[in-house]
Amino acid sequence: MNDTMMARFLPVLLVLCLINVGSGQEAPYRIHTLFSVECQNYFDWQTVGLVHSFRKARQPGPITRLLSCTDEEKKKYKGMNLAPTFEVPSMSRHPRTGDWYPAINKPAGVVHWLKHSKDAQNVDWVVILDADMIIRGPILPWEIGAEKGRPVAAYYGYLVGCDNILAKLHTKNPELCDKVGGLLAMHIDDLRALAPMWLSKTEEVREDKAHWATNITGDIYGKGWISEMYGYSFGAAEVGLRHKINDNLMIYPGYIPREGVEPILMHYGLPFSVGNWSFSKLEHHEDGIVYDCGRLFPEPPYPRELRAMETDQYKLRGMLLNIECINTLNQGLMLRHAASGCPKPKWSKYLSFLRSKNFNEMTGPKGLTPQSLQIMEIRHEEQHDEYEPAKPDTKIHTLFSTECTPYFDWQTVGLMHSFNLSGQPGNITRLLSCTEEDLKQYKGHDLAPTHYVPSMSRHPLTGDWYPAINKPAAVLHWLNHVQTDAEYIVILDADMILRGPITPWEFKAARGRPVSTPYDYLIGCDNELAKLHTSHPEACDKVGGVIVMHIDDLRKFAILWLHKTEEVRADTAHYGKNITGDIYESGWISEMYGYSFGAAELKFHHVISNKILIYPGYVPEPGVNYRVFHYGLEFSVGNWSFDKANWRTTDMVNRCWAKFPDPPDPSEADQTNVDTLQRDLLSIECGKALNEALLLHHERRGCGDPNSLGPPDPETVNEDIMASKFDQVDEINHVTSNTSASVVDFSAESNQTFLDFRFWMIFLWGSSVLGVGLVMMVILRGRKGKKRGKGLKNRRRSSHPGFWDNTEQDRTVHGADVA
Repeated sequence: MNDTMMARFLPVLLVLCLINVGSGQEAPYRIHTLFSVECQNYFDWQTVGLVHSFRKARQPGPITRLLSCTDEEKKKYKGMNLAPTFEVPSMSRHPRTGDWYPAINKPAGVVHWLKHSKDAQNVDWVVILDADMIIRGPILPWEIGAEKGRPVAAYYGYLVGCDNILAKLHTKNPELCDKVGGLLAMHIDDLRALAPMWLSKTEEVREDKAHWATNITGDIYGKGWISEMYGYSFGAAEVGLRHKINDNLMIYPGYIPREGVEPILMHYGLPFSVGNWSFSKLEHHEDGIVYDCGRLFPEPPYPRELRAMETDQYKLRGMLLNIECINTLNQGLMLRHAASGCPKPKWSKYLSFLRSKNFNEMTGPKGLTPQSLQIMEIRHEEQHDEYEPAKPDTKIHTLFSTECTPYFDWQTVGLMHSFNLSGQPGNITRLLSCTEEDLKQYKGHDLAPTHYVPSMSRHPLTGDWYPAINKPAAVLHWLNHVQTDAEYIVILDADMILRGPITPWEFKAARGRPVSTPYDYLIGCDNELAKLHTSHPEACDKVGGVIVMHIDDLRKFAILWLHKTEEVRADTAHYGKNITGDIYESGWISEMYGYSFGAAELKFHHVISNKILIYPGYVPEPGVNYRVFHYGLEFSVGNWSFDKANWRTTDMVNRCWAKFPDPPDPSEADQTNVDTLQRDLLSIECGKALNEALLLHHERRGCGDPNSLGPPDPETVNEDIMASKFDQVDEINHVTSNTSASVVDFSAESNQTFLDFRFWMIFLWGSSVLGVGLVMMVILRGRKGKKRGKGLKNRRRSSHPGFWDNTEQDRTVHGADVA
């Protein structure tokens, strides 16, 4: 019995010891960690995880949970002993306005703690976290760069209101508005000045419903839900605080840390996955797992399984962080259940792993690396006006974005073929955005070197259907999950044909000065659209198509590209053609504006070159060697024309010898006008390049003779096996007769063969019927000319086998012709 009691109280004693670690702190290094929650199961399991990780990480000083509960909630609440707690009055329902907004409890709780807690009188530094976080190592404000008057915070790039009318309305110092949140580390004196302003500015923004729109706040719901975050940024600006912003200290599980960086905080605010396993906190909103003895979150794969699964060390590192997050949560729950007097759970491999020395060593306290500090310093250097151009030996990587559809597959084949012929330096990667269901049926994995990206065609939060958003989302995903040594990134569209290399040194790209091509129809750069969506409308460049950008610029820019795309897409009030230049007035070019407005936010000055890209069908400038065909628009030569939109659903890649209608021979082009001739020759070149790419693709796939009607090899072509040649010919006839969806181009000789074959089939069938009729007639006449009797009976019996034998033979011949 004594052993049992000791086993039950041992975790409690350990907790008490760990909580008191650092209680002997001395000024000026006294730290206190705060986090805010409400009386809900949702926050209880988060509390268990955060407090457990606080102890594992050996964070100095005490930790306090600011618990906001109504009197009614408190009567039923079971989790008072989950953490050292300071109770604060609930402001979820605002006492003055009646507005329901639980997020306001965070600044209200901090204000209450500063005013009423004795701990607030004996502290120098305060670290403020969210409940849905896991601490991996000590967060020491003086080590991460915090100073009095200069707090340290994580980067929240989507707070676009810092750059527009929202900041001008809510702070007298809009130029000091920093897009920060998540991790906050500051001196107690700064917090005392900031906290009341944090609360009042939150109330201000929450009541400013006229400016809740996504294009103003960046809040994809447009419901003012992130008012508290703006309350913090505007409050800090109001009291003159300027943050040291760092986006290396905190990481979202699902992302890959930069090389050499050791994150000391995980924020599991977004869903993340490893293989078939996944976790989303929103799926556990009402989960009473803290009070359900022995129950943990679904166990993730083991580290050794991940090491066997993933050879890329950078991706593996991200996957290991994912499972570390959930394993730390589960370890905290396991210890919590034991401390609550739950029966000892039945042995399992997973519980044994969570208790193991190996796991505790893997998840021991992490320290800041020198690379982390160095990167922070580089990222905060001021940008100089002079630009250092790229050198000829600079490494390049090319990206293009697609989806799991036949439409993008044939474009991929064309672009990849032209890339291999163009002399473009470096490697190329296809960013393939697919849903899980798409991937199960997708056949084009081998078409290009590929990085797989979760599809955002249907926005995961708003439900908006907008596939173009996959482009910035995929670039951001690639940057966060792939390690590259390239200094410059070239971004193309799938519907392009490369004619020659596009290099940063030739077109004068530099850090802070990307290269792109003119998109003059983006008139929103000149009107109210730019004023609404960027704080620097004068820096908005009408560009797109081809992008050449320094990797450091792209890392800063990609998140803005995505957020600005979401903003413009949500701004349906400004879809009009007179504002956007979009002839469809459907917001379809929101991604293009997302690029221009995001670049304007960072004050990028583009080198805009009209010598890189040409649309087939346009008259070229004399003497210009264009590097890219962009066949986004219909073009024609004489009676021949090509429009990519007509081939949106046609499978050109998996059907053997599929190709587009052949363009005319160059000799057939109009020779009477030089401009027209050069235009037509480029159009013919583009059409031929696409068909040549498809031809070589089909050869690589092992398709047979293009003039043969024989079925392709199912192992190499992914074609369905037809029951017979007759069925296959019937299908081919159906396809070739439909000119709008024609994908098989047989020669005249093959068509004639088919017609001859059909003629002989009809002839044989008719002959068989006629033969049977003649035999029957002979038999009937014979029967009339004979007397009835045994001899006649025998003759009649002997005639039946002969008739059926002939018929069976006829069937065999007919079947041989068909089969």
